[in-house]
Amino acid sequence: MRIDKFLWSIRFYKTRSIAADEIKKNRVSIGENTVKSSKEVREGDEVKIRKNQINYKIKILQVPKSRIGAKLVPLHIVDLTDKQEYELLKLRRNEQSYYRNRGEGRPTKKDRRSIDEFTDEGVSNDVDTDWSDFFSGLDDGNQTED
Repeated sequence: MRIDKFLWSIRFYKTRSIAADEIKKNRVSIGENTVKSSKEVREGDEVKIRKNQINYKIKILQVPKSRIGAKLVPLHIVDLTDKQEYELLKLRRNEQSYYRNRGEGRPTKKDRRSIDEFTDEGVSNDVDTDWSDFFSGLDDGNQTED
């Protein structure tokens, strides 16, 4: 089976054309060599794929005849990707700037809550201020001192 069709059939890419484009961009390799879309894959091959800024590494156990369901994927491949790569992906997704640059657009709910929390902490509700005492020491300008 061709590598582009294989990556599509194990649901690594949504469409076969996306898989072919990624192969053309040299983001897929078998062993240490980059491949073309027409490269035939065999059982036992180790495929390295660069996707979402992390490096996936899979080993082919069986080559499926056609596109398979998500539950059947573990029967055909073994994931050899480092756990650090998945942790890095998780950190990037949790980072706010991953979705949009800070300060662009309307605040999200999370931004709004942090703004409200910040502004509520700045105001101290424990101090009761008697404004009449505050203004009692001021002159209204009509009185003169002797």
